[in-house]
Parts: sequence; C-alpha cells; structure tokens
Amino acid sequence: MRQLDKYDAPLLLANKGVHRFHVMAKPIGPACNLDCVYCYYLSKAVLPDGSRSGRMSDETLELFICKYIESVTDKEIVFSWQGGEPTLLGVNFFHRVVELQKRYAKPGQIVHNDIQTNGTLLDEEWCRFLKDNGFLVGISIDGPREIHDQCRFGKHGEASFDKVVGALRLLKQHGVPFNTLTCVNRYNARRPVDIYRFLRREIGSTNMQFIPIVEYKGFGRTAPQQWKTESLPTQDDASARPGHPDSVVTDWSVDPDDWGYFLCRVFDEWSNKDIGKAYVNHFESLVAQHLGLGSQMCVYSETCGKCLAIEHDGAIYSCDHYVYPEYRIGGIGDGKLGETVLSRRQVKFGYAKSESLPRQCRECSFLQDCRGECPKNRLIRSVDGEPELNYLCAGFKRFFAHANPKVERIVADLRRQGVAPQTRI
Repeated sequence: MRQLDKYDAPLLLANKGVHRFHVMAKPIGPACNLDCVYCYYLSKAVLPDGSRSGRMSDETLELFICKYIESVTDKEIVFSWQGGEPTLLGVNFFHRVVELQKRYAKPGQIVHNDIQTNGTLLDEEWCRFLKDNGFLVGISIDGPREIHDQCRFGKHGEASFDKVVGALRLLKQHGVPFNTLTCVNRYNARRPVDIYRFLRREIGSTNMQFIPIVEYKGFGRTAPQQWKTESLPTQDDASARPGHPDSVVTDWSVDPDDWGYFLCRVFDEWSNKDIGKAYVNHFESLVAQHLGLGSQMCVYSETCGKCLAIEHDGAIYSCDHYVYPEYRIGGIGDGKLGETVLSRRQVKFGYAKSESLPRQCRECSFLQDCRGECPKNRLIRSVDGEPELNYLCAGFKRFFAHANPKVERIVADLRRQGVAPQTRI
C-alpha cells in the first residue's frame, strides 16, 4: 500500500471540513468577435481532443453548476464566466445560469457571478439583466483610444474603443458594478501614467487589474513547462527580451524592464492620490501580504492549483493558462468536482510552483512578495543556468525595491488605525 504524503493531505483534510476553490467557466470556449493581437485563447479554437470550439450544452451547464455548488462547502461561491467572449451566448443563456444556481444553491449559501467581457455587445437588455442579478462585470480596456485600438480590434481590423466606452457608459447608467482589465504589452507599457489617469479620470474606474502580456513564442503548440529547458535563454541574453529574432517570447510581450517601469509609475500615482479610493490588484495584494494576510492574487501565492478552468465541452484543466492535453485533469461528468480539484495530480501541480523555484529565487530578498509569480511565465534560466526563472524577474525586482518602503509606511498606518484590506479570492 502506498504511503500517504503531502500531495494526499488536501483531499483528506477537505473531506473533514470546509474547503474552497474556484473554477473559471469558458462556456463558449475561445469564440470571440474581436481579434486582439495578443490573445492567448484564440489558438484554442481546436481543443486538445480535436473538437472545435462551441457552445456549452444545457446538460453540461447544469452538471457544472450542480457539482460546483455541491463541492464548495463554504457559505459563498463565485462563478466566473469568461471566454473568448461570453456575451456571444446571449442573455438567455445567463438567465438559465441564474435559474440553475437558484435551484441548486444550499440553504443560506451566497452565490456570486462575475463576467469578463470586451463590452462591445452590451446593450440595455444586457445591463438590466446584469443589474437585476448582481453580476460584477470586468471590462477589457487598454487605455485611451490610440492605445486601446492598437491591439484590440475586430475581425476586419475595425476599432473597438467607441463600443467599449459606450458599454461603460451603459453600465454606469444602470448602476452595474464593474472593474477594468488592462493588458500591459510591449506597445503600451511605456505610457503608465496616461493609462492610469485615463482609467481613473475619464472612465471612473475604482477597481483596476493590470495583466502583463507574456507569451512563449510557441504557445499555440507548446504547453508551459513542456518546452526544452536547454534551449531557453538566460536572464542576460538578448533573446530574453521581445523583438529579438530569436526571442523566447512573442513580439507583443511586455519587456521586463518596461513592466517594472509601468508598475513603479502607476504605484506612485495610486499611492499619492488614490489609496482607499481605487483598488489596484498588484498594490492591494502587496499591502495585504506585508500585513501578514494571504495574497489576493494567485500569482503571488506560495502555491497554486485551486483556480481551474472548465471548457465548453466539460473538460477540466489545471488552470486557465494551461488548457493543453498535458494539463487536462478530468471532465465534469467524471465524479465529484472537489475530488478532481484536490486530486493528487492537481495538488502536485500546485506545489510545483514553489518546489521548482531556482536558487536565484529562493535566495532573493523579494521572495515573500513575488513567490516566483505565475509559473506559465517561467521561461528563462537564471544566471547560473537553472530553469524556471520568471521572464519578468528584472521588472518585479525594480518594482518591489521601489514600492516596499512606502508599502511598509502604509502598513504601519493601517495597523495604527486598526484597519486591513479585505481579503479576496
């Protein structure tokens, strides 16, 4: 009989008490009405099992909602709907979602929904539905018109900025809560203040997510951690930057130094003017971590593996960024969803985040802040030649060195006031 170890423990413990996890639903797969330059999901139009993208069937939808609610034993559960572009499914699909959630919700359980959208299809009917059913809306917008339209356009090259701004106007009119998601790429990373002030002053965003675009040049075919490590550049190689003929990343990936510059400049704007007025994902998480709370973002957690993805066909993957055959861990019809999430294979995937760190990371003074960031971005080698160094390492070091002294002052003030930021999933 196999001896039990730490990879078995989470499932054993979960069977005895409360456990939480999160599944991001992709009910229309990668189908989208836009053709954004940097989209990592459009290449999933043919799923790993050979099937083409499509619409989640009512049977699969009901099975997912039923099993998700059954497996999460906490009093609150969050459904996140993404794509592709989930609004292509139409409002009636989400009316069915709400109906099924009400049918299967446990007594006293609170069900939350959020939806990430490019906003171009939102109209009065959508906004009434979102308001009436308490949906939080994430809107993708990369900055002012000339910045946004550089990468985010339709299938025929048509600009999307006016439609997105129009959607934001409708959401405000209907009182629908929203946050903004901005993709920081090679083309907009040198304009951090322009972007931040646009989001705050013109859009009125009080909840901002900034996502660095980092894509391995062969990401359409090769899954993270499946690349040949001996061919990866070291941190000091020119090919560890975008734009080089032999670069390890796509041309539109953000430069590591530019990512650090972006975070530093936006942090200064936020910390000088908007503490307590605007939530910025990287900064709030850093403050929480320095308060001794858990990370508010999975990328800064010591381990991962509790944020999975379900595709339109019911296939379940280790992570939204790992929808490849190597990381398919089951299907919605296979048994209890909680057992799939906490299976030995998935737990090992989660622990690998900390176990695979190179010595350069383990000895870094910023390890407690960074934790190696997202494993899918660990595609260069350390100066000693070890694999699994994060491509953005130099940028993060610059940011933490710049921000941490002020973060410590913020933390001291919060402790004196007896307040702490709200912990998020």
